[in-house]
Amino acid sequence: MHWIDPACLPEVEGIFERFILNPHGEVDGFIMKPDGRTAILVHAPPHLESELTRHLSSGDAVRVRGVRPRRADLLAAVAITSSGGRQIIDEGPEPDRKRPKLKHQPMTAEGSVRMSLFGPKGELRGALLSDGVVLRIGPKEAESAAPLLAPGAKVAARGDGAETRHGRVIEVLEIGPGLHALKPVKKPKPKDKPKPDAEARAV
Repeated sequence: MHWIDPACLPEVEGIFERFILNPHGEVDGFIMKPDGRTAILVHAPPHLESELTRHLSSGDAVRVRGVRPRRADLLAAVAITSSGGRQIIDEGPEPDRKRPKLKHQPMTAEGSVRMSLFGPKGELRGALLSDGVVLRIGPKEAESAAPLLAPGAKVAARGDGAETRHGRVIEVLEIGPGLHALKPVKKPKPKDKPKPDAEARAV
């Protein structure tokens, strides 16, 4: 159960556009467009996936109560109300919840970034491309790749991908400005320092 009472939070209303996927192919948020404003990213925990996909459709009005982190243009949802009046509240995951079993395979993508994607605390976690492909990357790796994940940037990526009914997602292993200029997102781990021998330890 979320520790925040949703009734105390401001409500933002907009038009639902599309779902956003995490690296496992689960829905963990969506894009909505408030009246007269640019589209915003709404983060929702993956355990709400079945409720969200059952009650939200493209073009529907949706209302969200949530919190805004300081570092990102993001609304971390605590409660979501569909156009039909269904209220979806984050009550926490079921203890026996299992992740979907999707077929993952090597995938590449190239295009322009429409929107940066963030975790619930505002940490950079990837990008939504203009063609709808979702790129996902760890928060530590994303820091060094931030210029390539900014809106309007040209980016190419290769990694572990999955196709779902809500779109395509790639967990990025290599990234760059083009497919011929890809670099690994993770730096090699430093080699372990040689352990001092017994004599050195005895001194």
